[in-house]
Amino acid sequence: MLPATSPPTLTEARSTRWISASIAPAYPLATLPAMSRLAARLLYLCALLVGRLPWPWLWWLGDRIAARNLAANRRESRVTDCNLRLAFPGMDPGERAELKRAVMHTTARQAMETVAIWSRTRRGNLDSLIVEMHGTRYLDEAIAAGRGVVLAAPHFGNWELLNRWLAARTPLSILYAPPSSKVMEGFLQLVRADEDRVTQVRAETAGVRQLLRYLRDGGVVGILPDQQPRGGEGEFAPFFGVPALTMTLFGKLAARTGAAVLLAWCERLPGHGPGGRPRFALHLEPADPAVADPDPARAVAALNAEVERVARRDPVQYQWTYKRYSLQPSGRGEDNPYWPECYR
Repeated sequence: MLPATSPPTLTEARSTRWISASIAPAYPLATLPAMSRLAARLLYLCALLVGRLPWPWLWWLGDRIAARNLAANRRESRVTDCNLRLAFPGMDPGERAELKRAVMHTTARQAMETVAIWSRTRRGNLDSLIVEMHGTRYLDEAIAAGRGVVLAAPHFGNWELLNRWLAARTPLSILYAPPSSKVMEGFLQLVRADEDRVTQVRAETAGVRQLLRYLRDGGVVGILPDQQPRGGEGEFAPFFGVPALTMTLFGKLAARTGAAVLLAWCERLPGHGPGGRPRFALHLEPADPAVADPDPARAVAALNAEVERVARRDPVQYQWTYKRYSLQPSGRGEDNPYWPECYR
């Protein structure tokens, strides 16, 4: 349990995040200390072994994890409960409890599915898991025009499978928030490596400059837009009717480069394929042009509206275990809706 101290204010959180984002070094696997490198490789080996289990076994493991989290009311369960109360205040409590249970099971199953996707070949994943594709012409046309493409990939469905599909289509740069652990960063470097077609760019000042150059050269950039920005680089806008600090970087990249802006997601479909494997539909759509508005407030409002539109397709598939609303416009830490229940 954390000590009973006051939650951080918005100003404190912004200051701390900016410092960590500005000075955090890049950690390519080869530059890690020997023990961290070994630990990352051992984690990767474990992922390979677990990911090779049959799909029904993986789902069984995911269901056991979800059941334990719900029974013990662990942090993921409490965060999900808080998010669903904020996002669906008018929902019947019994219906919301059922939604929470479904979210927890789907999230745990997706975690196991992701381990499997990391451990299998790109072609094996794409040939067997993606059974529908919609709107791929938008990506092909933008690449052919040499404009550069900024992809908004919400935390919906299976975004790691989406990354695999994109890497099969085109070289890709992915913006990511680096974990605090060097071991975990090394692990991510291993599992997300895809035949040198994926460049992982850390969410820091040098990384942003790299993305601008990449887009101006006609490259493709993928960003998860529904996470709190680092370094205070954000504006508040409604997300499911609740103010959420939202990245301005997405709109700035699109506005400064003239890149095409697309929404992309891999949605889980009902039923199973051969061998009990999951089935996914890949979607690509042009985003609302307002996401690249020069006015940051309008841009983030449009971005949140687009992400919410995707999430409402099937709320069970959205990642509700993330503290999306922990910073609020007042800047007072006591306005954090997760404090203190979700920090124990």
